[in-house]
Amino acid sequence: MKCTRFALVLVLLAGSAYATSAQFAPVYTFACKGNPRVRSGPCPQGGRPEALILGSDGNFYGSAQVSEEVNSQGTGGTVFSLTPGGTLKVLHMFTPGANNDYPNGNLPGLLTEGPDGRIYGETLFGGNNGCNSYCGYGVLYRVNRNGSGFQVLHKYCSEANCADGQYAGALVPGTDGNVYGTTQGGGTGGSCNGFGCGTLFRVTPSTGAFETVVNFTSSNGGVPSNLIVASDGTFWGFSVGSTAVIVFHYIEATGTLQSIPVNFPLFDGDLPSSPTLMTFGPNGNLFGLYGIYAINGAGVFEVNTDGSNLQLFPFYTNSPGRGTPETMLLASDGNFWVADENGITSDYGDIITLSSTDGSLIQTLDPFSSTSPEGAFPVTLIQAPNGVLWGSSIQYGEASSKHFGDGVVFSLNAGLPPK
Repeated sequence: MKCTRFALVLVLLAGSAYATSAQFAPVYTFACKGNPRVRSGPCPQGGRPEALILGSDGNFYGSAQVSEEVNSQGTGGTVFSLTPGGTLKVLHMFTPGANNDYPNGNLPGLLTEGPDGRIYGETLFGGNNGCNSYCGYGVLYRVNRNGSGFQVLHKYCSEANCADGQYAGALVPGTDGNVYGTTQGGGTGGSCNGFGCGTLFRVTPSTGAFETVVNFTSSNGGVPSNLIVASDGTFWGFSVGSTAVIVFHYIEATGTLQSIPVNFPLFDGDLPSSPTLMTFGPNGNLFGLYGIYAINGAGVFEVNTDGSNLQLFPFYTNSPGRGTPETMLLASDGNFWVADENGITSDYGDIITLSSTDGSLIQTLDPFSSTSPEGAFPVTLIQAPNGVLWGSSIQYGEASSKHFGDGVVFSLNAGLPPK
């Protein structure tokens, strides 16, 4: 018993030292013009920074979902670059167009840097002429890193019956010089929950050509929820069918899709909630987060790439309504770091560290609030080569008089080793 207590004290002390060494710093606050109590008005540089990546030139690139806050809905959005020193440049602003239908997209989401050095991104709405700003299924676009050459490459659901896909999903650079992504509906693979099951597509940078390479079906996996690139250049993701969770493996060199069932247990007749986050762990296995419908909590799972040896680790949180993970990152310390939009201990979100060995909670960092310089509701988290973490929150932050903060890009120095 004495040994056990001593070990527990060591763990608590280590976790405390881990947490106290973490240093948050706001790097750039997105400010909108207007009364902070009303939180309505134009956002010249954008607001609600939803996505953030590190470019090959050492600068950060991201998308802010709105360029105007209107009745808590917001419209437009921007694509931006940000130097590590905090200098921001708007590369593109999405505008309503003559008919207020946002023909070039509305509310930008995920983005990535293509093998050609250009920034590729997706919007959630727009692209469909003849309807209001929240119509349309979004667009796929690209822009040069200096802001020139903005181009809409594809408008989703522009083919009959949305054969080209609808509802933008993941977006990643391939190792073959192309860009790949998924849609979470549409395609020609049949119906999943009343919609098409989604697609996997390829974009050729030299021509901008868009091509569907996989149509998901209820039998080969269901709706894809994520996409990552392995070191061998093949693609992995999770999809959820009506009766099973599937690991899918797309081999670009041969154009083949492998669908690997994972034997998730049923809880009161239901599968665990869709595994929307996934990454490779330090042992080469696939890791993600799971929940159970109508039961509050979240936990880590691990599975071999052939679908075998599934392990569901105990919930790291079971507080009612707590924990809304948006990003899961394997950091250079060998643990998983997660951005929680709605935190375990705070309504305004947190950053947590989870063990890659047993899924247990190592630490919780929660500097976020409506008055915090770091803003509130963190949604992204990435790691720079020097080990420093960078992320974004989508509301609040400090702003000058007659302005209100609408999200913050922040850095987090937790003393992690270089990547």
